[in-house]
Amino acid sequence: QGQLLESGGGSVQAGGSLRLSCVASGLVASNYCMAWSRQVPGKEREWVSSIRPDGSTVYADSVKGRFTISRDKASNTVYLQLNSLKPEDTAMYYCAAAGWRGFRLGCTAQYNYWGQGTQVTVSS
Repeated sequence: QGQLLESGGGSVQAGGSLRLSCVASGLVASNYCMAWSRQVPGKEREWVSSIRPDGSTVYADSVKGRFTISRDKASNTVYLQLNSLKPEDTAMYYCAAAGWRGFRLGCTAQYNYWGQGTQVTVSS
């Protein structure tokens, strides 16, 4: 039922910025834990950031202070603002949705939906 579509990736120089978008259909993004993850060929997927239905956010240490996750309920879209990009940020970025178990239990460990990804390439 649900689908996620990422966009906004591209090629930038180190220090540059990008804004990634994840448009959800068939599901209400604000009812899920929405996450951004990234993956480089040959490596495991790395979780980057999440936003919960209560609006709280969390970030991986590697991107803390540089990336910002947000959402727009009206457009059912989740964003990831990438600032001060580094070559090591180069990866395919994926949007995903996980179940919300309430503020006491948080998000489920498994994701229900994944997008196809959008490529981010940062040159030195």
